[in-house]
Amino acid sequence: MANRDLPWDWVVERIFRDETELACAAAEEASQRLRAAIAQRGKARFVAATGRSQLAFLSMLTSDECIDWGHVELFHLDEFIGLPASHPASFQRYIRERVMLPAGIRCAHLLDGMADPAAVCAEAGAAVSRQPVDLLMAGIGENGHLAFNDPPADFHTEAAYILVELDERNRRQQMSEGWFATFDEVPRRAITMSITQILRARAILCLASGRRKAGAVRTCLRGEIGPAAPASALRLHSDAQIYLDRESAWELDKSAGE
Repeated sequence: MANRDLPWDWVVERIFRDETELACAAAEEASQRLRAAIAQRGKARFVAATGRSQLAFLSMLTSDECIDWGHVELFHLDEFIGLPASHPASFQRYIRERVMLPAGIRCAHLLDGMADPAAVCAEAGAAVSRQPVDLLMAGIGENGHLAFNDPPADFHTEAAYILVELDERNRRQQMSEGWFATFDEVPRRAITMSITQILRARAILCLASGRRKAGAVRTCLRGEIGPAAPASALRLHSDAQIYLDRESAWELDKSAGE
């Protein structure tokens, strides 16, 4: 395992006053990255993240008329298995309503939670692997998860998308954020982009806001890099930025062992 003092710990941390300021700065950075990719390569391959932490950011980004959204190819990180696209917690629905429709994106590879999971992984994996992703968005879960890679995460699989069992803390987070009425309604299995595939992106922007993320942020950014803290993998990427607000960053000055 690596520690924070080793030379390959490259991640850039940016701390903002509040979630609105964070979202504004992240949207500006994402816009620049997408526009640069389109200018250089004729299109931008973009992986959008879902969840509460992304809402303000996505609202700002998708309203940016400087981006030629017709030249953006869209992917997303994860999806619950067995959840129809009509369900409020469906990430396929989230992507359609909060990214595709407001931005006018026509080329998207959506994960279908009701289809055969192995086939969905294979199809999405083949599509995302054709060329490098220009920009990938991510968040940090309350248990340190990255996408739906819960601890202990697989840091070695070469597959682009994998099937995972969701741990209890992750499932409780999904319920507490209002996606499900009861804990028993939260699916136990999901499709997720793998850690390896996430790190293949040219650039990564990770957003984490709120006091409930502070412990996971400290563990992932100040502790050991490894499967016990999945989002710590971002520190292995040469162009990853972590956008935090004061609430999510408030434990960073503490020792990881406290």
